[in-house]
Amino acid sequence: MYAGKRIRVLIIDDSLMFRTAIAKSLEQDPQLEVAGTASGAFDAKDKISSLAPDVITLDVEMPGMSGIDFLKTVMPKHPIPVIAVSGADSMVFEAMRAGAVDFIAKPEDSEMAAFSRELASKIKIASVARLVGPILRDPASAKRGPVPCSPLEALTGDCGKNMLVAIGASTGGTEATSRILKALPAGMPGIVIVQHMPPVFTQMYAERLDRETLLTVHEAQDGMPILAGHAYVAPGDAHLRVARRGAELIAKVGGTEKVSGHCPSVNVLFESVAEVMGNRAVGILLTGMGADGATGLLRMKEKGAYTIGQDKQSSVVYGMPMEAMKLGAVLREAPLEAIPGALLEQLKRPIRP
Repeated sequence: MYAGKRIRVLIIDDSLMFRTAIAKSLEQDPQLEVAGTASGAFDAKDKISSLAPDVITLDVEMPGMSGIDFLKTVMPKHPIPVIAVSGADSMVFEAMRAGAVDFIAKPEDSEMAAFSRELASKIKIASVARLVGPILRDPASAKRGPVPCSPLEALTGDCGKNMLVAIGASTGGTEATSRILKALPAGMPGIVIVQHMPPVFTQMYAERLDRETLLTVHEAQDGMPILAGHAYVAPGDAHLRVARRGAELIAKVGGTEKVSGHCPSVNVLFESVAEVMGNRAVGILLTGMGADGATGLLRMKEKGAYTIGQDKQSSVVYGMPMEAMKLGAVLREAPLEAIPGALLEQLKRPIRP
């Protein structure tokens, strides 16, 4: 019997059948309590104060006021962690930008049991999330066309082609990674990214980053060359590693077993970067629950790479970076807004043999 305080959940969805199914499944978890349900955003506005939920699950696409509009107008007055519930639609990233701490894809009928377990897990993580506020899009950060030579290239002389940047993130990481990439010049070394995210959404995420940054961003494919000025997002259902093919650096995509509880796993990526790149790499571990990436970041540091961890104050969930700090894997801990500068500063330094 669970003896602690139960997490109170408000379910907002325009489908009575779906609301009922979610409520019934969540009530089976002794750590959760369904405080109430709402048929839409206007209904929810009237219930938030009286029900005092700890976490909200929010349908993104609803008639009247959409879930995104709800986040923008209601959440500033009621700062409560929100999990966006959406179909396979890029609108979920607008919800994340508007302040949702996480998202989950709506299931088919046959997937309801697995969906319920995943949603319960995400609710528990969201209940301890630090709300860092909505990330407002900077119009100047939209893709401005090719920039053939960046300030970094002018200093290094090779556009960073002999370096590699590896980024790992989970809860809160979609916007954190986006903010970092938006602040970087086009002439960056290749960047490889693991963001814990379901299949289909990783392709959408890569396309979004490609539109909004100066980098060319792909969902990684097996054998794809890793080039300067490009970034590669691990698919949501396979591990991403780096490897050599002659003088060429390539992406290796494959394997579906969970490592450190995840596929793709940050540890898998970081360990491959450590072995292949040694001291010619920078590892960045961002917000997220759990410990994925901590041992991999330590391995990178042991091989001579420079390592950065996001600090507690700017993390939505200070889990993965905290575990890396405990292991002594982080050479520099920094708030999110300082990470791009810390990265560029390190890349400008000469590499020691």
